[in-house]
Order: sequence, then C-alpha cells, then structure tokens
Amino acid sequence: MKLSSLRRPRARNHTGVSGPAMLDRRTRSIVKRLRPGDIAVIDHVDIDRAAAVALVESRVCAVVNLAPSISGRYPNLGPQILLDADIVLLDDVDAEIFTLISDGDVVRVDGDTVYVDDEAAVSGVRQDHDSVAAALAGSRDGIASQLEAFSANTVEHLRRDQRLLLDGVGVPATETKLDGRQVVVVLRAFDHERDLHRLKTYIKENSPVLVGVDAGADALIAAGHRPHLVVTSGEDISDKALRCGAEVVAHTTPSKSGAIDRLERLGVTHEAFATNGTSEDAALLLAHVGGAELIVTVGSHSSLVEFLDKGRSGMASSFLTRSTVGSKLVDAKAVAPLYQHRYRGWLVLFLMLMAAAAVLTAIATTPVGQDWYDDVSTWAGGAWDWAREQAA
Repeated sequence: MKLSSLRRPRARNHTGVSGPAMLDRRTRSIVKRLRPGDIAVIDHVDIDRAAAVALVESRVCAVVNLAPSISGRYPNLGPQILLDADIVLLDDVDAEIFTLISDGDVVRVDGDTVYVDDEAAVSGVRQDHDSVAAALAGSRDGIASQLEAFSANTVEHLRRDQRLLLDGVGVPATETKLDGRQVVVVLRAFDHERDLHRLKTYIKENSPVLVGVDAGADALIAAGHRPHLVVTSGEDISDKALRCGAEVVAHTTPSKSGAIDRLERLGVTHEAFATNGTSEDAALLLAHVGGAELIVTVGSHSSLVEFLDKGRSGMASSFLTRSTVGSKLVDAKAVAPLYQHRYRGWLVLFLMLMAAAAVLTAIATTPVGQDWYDDVSTWAGGAWDWAREQAA
C-alpha cells in the first residue's frame, strides 16, 4: 500500500506504532523529507546529538536503524535524546528492508519486529532506557582510542591550516561591521530554541551581530530575528534564509563547493571562504578576525563528549578554532542567566507607581490625609467650575 499524499499523525496502541516509512541511509538527507508520524529508516552508526535533534524536530514516531545506534566507540548522545522524546528505536535491522518497502508504505513497529501488511518483515534490537544506559556505560572505555584519533586529526589539521588559524590568512572581510561588536553565532542543534529564548533580553539590550550557520539562520528567523550574516555550506538551509537580506558567506572545502553552485542558482550575492573545517568554524573565525569583542554560541558543543559525539575529523578543526578564538568565546548557557532575572524599565516604573499608591492610600486613612483630601477636592472643584465658565 502506497501513501504518497496522505500523512497522518502517530498511531500508538497495543500493536506498537505505525506510520508511513521514509527511507534514506543518510540521516541528514532524510530529515528534509520527514513529516510528523513518519517512521524513519536509516543506516547511521552512533547516532549523534545533532541527528537525534533533527529527527525529534521532524516528529517521527519511530526510527528503524540498520546500524547499531551505539557501537561502543564512545558515549554518543543521540539514542537517549530519541528515547526521551518517546520515539521508538529499533537497531541492527536487516538491510533487506530497503528492498521490501518503499517511501510512503505504511509499516508497523511492534516490539523488535517491523511488520508490512501485518506480516513480519525484519527484526532488530529494540532499545529502551536501560539498554541505552548500559551501552553508554560500556562505551566510555572507548574514549581513550577516540582521543588518540582525535589528537592525530588535530595535528594534521594544524599542519594544513596553521596560517589561517594563527594569522587569519584567507579569512574574507565582511561588509557587516564586526569590529568591537558582540556576535551571536547560531546553529540549529540541541536546545537552540530554549537558548535563543533565554537570550531575548541580551539581544535586545546589546544589539549583537546575529550570525546563522546553515540551518541556524532558519532558527533565527523562526525565533523572530533577522540574521545579519549567514555562513553556509549550501546544505540544511532554506531558500528563504538565503534570501532574507543577510550578508552571505559560502563555506567551501577542497572537496565540496555546493554552496557556491546553489547561491549562484538563486542569484544570491556572496563571498567565498575556503577552509578545511566546518561551517561553524568558519563563522567563528570570521567573527574573531573581524575584531568581535565577544562571541556567543547557540546550539554548539562544549564538552569532550560532545566533541567526540560528532564522530568526524572536523572536530579537530573545531577544537583548534576554539583555541584560536580564546577567552572571547562563551556559550549561550553562560550568558543567559546574567539577563534572566533583570527587571525591565516598565516593570520598575509599575512597581514604583504601585508603591506610591499604597503610601497615598495609607495616608488617606489618617486625619492629615483627610484634610489633604478635602483641600484637593476643594481645589479640583474650583478648577472644574472655572473651566466650565470659560467654556460657556
């Protein structure tokens, strides 16, 4: 049965969860096509936090993974995020599922089995909070080997991009003034919506330069802000964000230049910035070399586990970039509490008026207050009579 046009919300009952299946081995590609109630069929070893957040935001009811969601190499954060969002997670499913079903076919996940037309198609390993917790505990032993690989990648990246990192060679100048300004760099990742909400007072009072990195530009627009600068690799960003009027910098690498092709197709004026790092690194370097006074990151990573959670050599670039930027780089979670309990001017004025009203009410109950009231009433009555006479 095909379900090309009808999309329905999650169905959950005693027979498990059911919905239209969407298939793609790359999680980054499938999230662009998912709709609420879909069942995502992917092939993703060690689901990282960013991928899990994208799946949660797509409001899928289940994730069927051909690969192990936790391989044991390091304690990746994605599976726990999926389970916390009440999303069914089934691992180690036979690759035959890609030949048994097509996009839009209604399937059912019940226990550790995927059913098609009420017939068992493939089975896997059903994950729950206990199994994920046990797998994460065991995977901590793999951190040492991952750190060795991380260190080797860091040395290699420094060898390739040392002039860029140390001297800023190759960083383009932006029309957007950054010198002496505060800059907020936004990625659409874990907790970015809450962080942006908590930064509302900070943004209002300091008017920082707002930089959207790929889908971070869409996140800024969704939060009611207009990006001043967009840094993009051409993926995970809408045409609306690219055409929002912000200055656009196309991040390219020696192996990827898709951003330029897409921007030229859309007729969007842009500046190219070639680095071996990530788009986030490019945005941080633009702000740093441009003379930013403070750089606040939203939706980024900060802990060792989060660096490893990305599971790619690009994290070496992120580590070195952050070391280059230094003390001017802070996370939104550190900035927001400084503004969370600050009182706005109108609230202070309102409280002062309330206090004054309370004092006047108290005085009015005293003999002196009664005399004042009589005097004011007499004066007001005389003023009113005078005004009536003048009008006549």
